[in-house]
Amino acid sequence: MRRRKFLALTVFGVASGAVGCGSDLELVRLASGEVGGFYHAFAELLAAVAQEAGTVRIEPVTTTGSQDNLGMLANGQVDAALALADSVQSERAPLVALGRVYENYLQLAVRSEGPIQQVTDLRGTRVNLGAAGSGAAVTGERLLWAAGVNPVSDVDISHRPLRDAVAGVESGELDALLWAGGVPTDALDVPQRLRLVELGELAAPMRERFGHLYDLVEIPADAYDSSRSVRTVGVANLLLAAPTMSDAAAGAIVDLLVSRADRLVPAEAAGTQFLDTRSLIGTDAVPLHPGAAAVYRRRHG
Repeated sequence: MRRRKFLALTVFGVASGAVGCGSDLELVRLASGEVGGFYHAFAELLAAVAQEAGTVRIEPVTTTGSQDNLGMLANGQVDAALALADSVQSERAPLVALGRVYENYLQLAVRSEGPIQQVTDLRGTRVNLGAAGSGAAVTGERLLWAAGVNPVSDVDISHRPLRDAVAGVESGELDALLWAGGVPTDALDVPQRLRLVELGELAAPMRERFGHLYDLVEIPADAYDSSRSVRTVGVANLLLAAPTMSDAAAGAIVDLLVSRADRLVPAEAAGTQFLDTRSLIGTDAVPLHPGAAAVYRRRHG
């Protein structure tokens, strides 16, 4: 079943009360991302399994991405948020994590028959570096710097939502877009109308210049029914919580991450995304919420 259909059915079940109301449970508002992206899909799936389990209520909040999410978490608009690790790195407000939930893949998309073959070809072009408030806006500039492309003077940068950016590239209004998300991303019509540019050679320069948060990863050929795999840069995603979240709510969410892991990755992303305790506890410099840490210790010592 394709993700859109599955999520539509899931949301309908939640909205119709098919799995019980759970109105007396603690409510956690979760800042997610753009519709069509992995953040949004993950949040909807987590909300669905939470309602089935009947231990906590999760309300996904649609946003533009990591930076927007961090701002909402800092000012108390939400109780939890998804964010790229490099966006978290520059955040000054105290943060705690519930887990490292999966890997985001940087995807530089250009027209299939267009001339752009590498990042240095972006000089003098119009490039969309994620929506305003997204993590891609931060990571994209770092990617350009690592490639020796000045994001201030060498390219014309815009910040449109994903679907608007895709339409702009396909129409020729834009030359390229950078998206940080899971694979496949349905909005990217690869390989028919769009093509992904290799970024793997920039993983090491990004690590050297900006820290160890960037990994060399590979988008499998079958992710987009393409004839070739694409090496790119991966960035971890963290599921963050407000320090004021109760231990009970934090523990309930971690229980879902561990016990319902197979339900929290859309079927088409199997093989490129996974959840297990070894990856979940790898939140780097962000400490685990005490309630989350207690569950990890209880389950795995």
